[in-house]
Amino acid sequence: MNNVPDEAVRIDDDSTISYTELVAASGVSEQVVREMMSYGVLTPRGGDAATWTFTMHSLLVVRKAQRLQRDFELDTHAVTVVLRYLERIETLEAQIRSLRAQMR
Repeated sequence: MNNVPDEAVRIDDDSTISYTELVAASGVSEQVVREMMSYGVLTPRGGDAATWTFTMHSLLVVRKAQRLQRDFELDTHAVTVVLRYLERIETLEAQIRSLRAQMR
């Protein structure tokens, strides 16, 4: 397991990144990014590859996917399934925190 931190990225909810920038910043191949798009993990804005943009959150998703592939030797489809479950867990944990806050 590689514990070297990825390059720090400032995440701004309003910031976007182009398809080319996403591929370059994530360090994964275009094929992997396109597979993640086909599995619904990444959703571009824009009509074609020349105008696609992504939220900065997408960069975090791709980097997380890369770590999962590397650390657990998963293929892209398996990684997308894991990412969906992780997202669902995060959503449920946020709901639990909100409910606990309401009870106080």
